[in-house]
Amino acid sequence: MSLQPEGEHMRNAVKWISEERTWSPEKSLQELIEKASVKFDLSPLETEYLQRLLQEH
Repeated sequence: MSLQPEGEHMRNAVKWISEERTWSPEKSLQELIEKASVKFDLSPLETEYLQRLLQEH
């Protein structure tokens, strides 16, 4: 099962978080989600959705 949220910026955020977790496993998921939210200009609702999506997987 792959994660494919709608919207290019959401897909880019998921891809970026995945890559960051590979290169920097010591960083927390929450920290990466917060950075991705700023980097990809996610709305608060998109950030919340991203958090729920990634924590479930």
